[in-house]
Amino acid sequence: MISFFHRNEIDESKYNDCISKSGQDMLYAYSWYLDTVVEQWGALVLDDYQAVMPIPYQKKYTIQYVHPPLWILQLGVFSQTEKYSIEDFINTLQEKFRFIELRLNAKNSLGFENYPLSKKNMYQELDLRKGYDTVKQLYKSDRKKDLRRAEKHQLIEKWADNPDRFIDLFKNNVGLRTPEVQEKDYNNLKALMSVCVQKQAGEILSVYEGEQLVASAFFIKEGKTVTILCSSTDFSNRKNGANTFLIDRAISKYSNDFNTFNFGGSSMPSIAKYFLSFGATQVEYPFLKINKLPSLLRLFKS
Repeated sequence: MISFFHRNEIDESKYNDCISKSGQDMLYAYSWYLDTVVEQWGALVLDDYQAVMPIPYQKKYTIQYVHPPLWILQLGVFSQTEKYSIEDFINTLQEKFRFIELRLNAKNSLGFENYPLSKKNMYQELDLRKGYDTVKQLYKSDRKKDLRRAEKHQLIEKWADNPDRFIDLFKNNVGLRTPEVQEKDYNNLKALMSVCVQKQAGEILSVYEGEQLVASAFFIKEGKTVTILCSSTDFSNRKNGANTFLIDRAISKYSNDFNTFNFGGSSMPSIAKYFLSFGATQVEYPFLKINKLPSLLRLFKS
């Protein structure tokens, strides 16, 4: 039986244990991660936490709806058993929420013919088990050219940099093109970086040209996978290969202890092409969108 629990009704120990033992293990689903970046969330729970589906939700005009928050790339169903149905979870979810937007995870197979508003998103990942030297040989020529530019500009990598400097760089570059990212989102990101660093589940890498910060990224780590959660370059100084240098330095470091490098993902062709030029492969995952609101309310959330 699948039941919905509000945050204060969830057995944290059993919930997090299910996440850690699931085949879909991802940092985003742990209770402490969700508590940091989501105002309201609950979970669908199968039996005695045999499988769980974390549900971030918001409220607008008295209507509660499911919506993916910033700094969470994927959610979906996390299960300790193969005896579950993603459709059963979604059908239960529809009984409680009539408007749903939710990124599932790549291990959640979904019959799209049953959910016509659903679509496939993509992210890019790199197999690090081949070792850094082999991975680097597979970079496309443009990436190798970027690394030569970086060497010419004498770029310097700096791990565990100040999170405020990273956030300022992001605000003044990516943030100017994404006005939907609000101050509360930056506050959530700063809090998330702090708790991830404390738990040794995240770290910042910055790139400097002299004293100037030209690129920075925040990585999260879970199991044998490391993921770029968010990153930015200095848009006014983009001819020095800084972004490629940053990713290359991260690949070099993480190839010693991790099997998979997740680029964080993008379905935008230009960004996906850039990530693929490091020798990455494309992975699909479902994005679920269901709107069962009355016709007069269907545009309340566009």
